[in-house]
Parts: sequence; C-alpha cells; structure tokens
Amino acid sequence: MEEVLKYRSFYKFSGGGVTFSGGEPLLQPKFLAAALQVCRANGIHTTVDTSGYANPKDAREVLQHTDLLLLDIKSYNPQVYKKVTGVDIDKTLEFLRISQEIRVPVWIRYVLVPGLTDDFDDMRNLAEFLRGFDNIEKIEVLPFHKQGEYKWKTHNVPYELADTPPPSAELLAKAREIFEAERK
Repeated sequence: MEEVLKYRSFYKFSGGGVTFSGGEPLLQPKFLAAALQVCRANGIHTTVDTSGYANPKDAREVLQHTDLLLLDIKSYNPQVYKKVTGVDIDKTLEFLRISQEIRVPVWIRYVLVPGLTDDFDDMRNLAEFLRGFDNIEKIEVLPFHKQGEYKWKTHNVPYELADTPPPSAELLAKAREIFEAERK
C-alpha cells in the first residue's frame, strides 16, 4: 500500500484509482478488503475485477469498500457456465445480488466465444435477468481473442480454444444488440 499511496495526487488529477484484478482477487478476501479500506480512507477510487465466485461473507466484506465492480458472467446457462469455469453459477449470481444490496455500481463483462457463449437465447435470458438490477451501469460484450494463447503453450498445457476463431463483426453486433435492447 505504500507504493499505491505514493500516487495519490496522480489518481486525484487523472480521475483514476486502483483496480484489483487477477487471476481472481477474491482468492485473498482479507487482504483485498484491507487494501480497499486503506484506499477508501485515502480517497482513492477502487475497482474490483472478479468472477464473483466467493462466499457471501467475503463478498459483503469486500463490496462494502468497493467503488466499482467489474463482474464477469461467462454464461447464464448453468451447464455452459460450469463447462467454462468449472464451478456453479450460484455464487456469482449471489455476489451480484449482494452488490445491489450494498449499492455498488457494476459493469457486467460478457466474453463472446463462438461455439461456446454465442447462444442468443442464453444471452437474452441473461439480459432479462440483469434488467432486475438497478446498480448495473454498463454491460460490455467483449470479443474472444487469441492474445493469451501463447501462455498455454509456454506452460505445456493443452489449450481447448486453440481452434476457436474470434467472433465475426456480425455476431458481435447481434450480441451487443441483445444486451442493449434489454437495457432500454
């Protein structure tokens, strides 16, 4: 935190702050909550970028000191979500509910992966579900890309998405249209 506090004047001048991301920052909830508290006490804006997979007690502790939440929701379809993340979606949805209860502004991030998260009905269902949250400020549809593929090769780990292309401009536009239609 000493290093972070050195840049207070820059954060104030630029309108920026500190983003806690990862990996997954909620794997260290006590550290994260303590760091967020120091930032808040020093007037530094904070953002937490997470999958929201946390127990509710940790979620409350972290969110009460968070200024903005970037929440990744890989899919609203429980089977697809489990396939993509290896865990159930329940904790992520509960995390979102807690963020609304605490009144933390949220930006939803949805990664569009052809052949995996590109089902229009699943997107409509997620968009409809998200309509019930008045703390969601933005829904971003992010196109899948290949930029991190080299990391898998470096570690000799099979990359299951090696043959997956980025989404076409048309697919990306349609996905964004689905989420935008529900925001109106």
